[in-house]
Amino acid sequence: MMTLEILTSETLSPLKHGFFTRRGGASSGVFQGLNCGSGSSDQAEIVSINRARVASALGIEPTHLVSVHQVHSATVVTVTEPLKDKPRADAMVTSTPGIALSVLSADCQPVLFADAKAGVIGAAHAGWRGALDGVLESTVDAMIALGASREHIAAVIGPSISQRAYEVGPEFFETFMAEDPAYARFFAGGTNDRLQFDLPGFGLARLREAGVGHAEWTRHCTFSDPQRFYSYRRTTHAKEADYGRLISAITL
Repeated sequence: MMTLEILTSETLSPLKHGFFTRRGGASSGVFQGLNCGSGSSDQAEIVSINRARVASALGIEPTHLVSVHQVHSATVVTVTEPLKDKPRADAMVTSTPGIALSVLSADCQPVLFADAKAGVIGAAHAGWRGALDGVLESTVDAMIALGASREHIAAVIGPSISQRAYEVGPEFFETFMAEDPAYARFFAGGTNDRLQFDLPGFGLARLREAGVGHAEWTRHCTFSDPQRFYSYRRTTHAKEADYGRLISAITL
């Protein structure tokens, strides 16, 4: 069995956390590796095995690896015990030890949050829609409601699609301009009418505007490294039937 590869950040330690790559899982075919997406067409029992490996790496029970049904929203759930059902949301916060908050991604930003001093953590799935609608700020607010302080919150964006790989059309650009013309700085010119959008740059800017003490991106591009990461966009280009989902998680 290949060992799991877990990317971590100094700023989130000493808390147990990780942005897991696709290495070391039980899935095969297009899902080769650590596919943790129960919404994928991969075998449910294989996905369960992969999730159990993640739980074990974090030192918790598989039932305590908590997820939501992600819908590209700005909705945040405050978790106090393992969830029976997955609520429709894109972020979670908790101050309960022994629960790991996890999000799935395959180009979108997985963001892990911690105020280690207050003992409050958060996890968010932030694609362009969720980030534009305020999921990152909502996560920070929900952490503050649990006793975190803005200036002590560290937020780390994990492997996401980079600007170089993220080509968008004029309608996409217009959606951002309608919100704030200053967002033009997150776009670079592409070929013809196409543009290159800087998703992690946008996420970092929103986090810094929210006043968190520290915000960073691990600088891994999901699209550009097929050995380590799943990518929805790469799968679409390759016309593959489905794609795996990466997991990112944090626990107190």
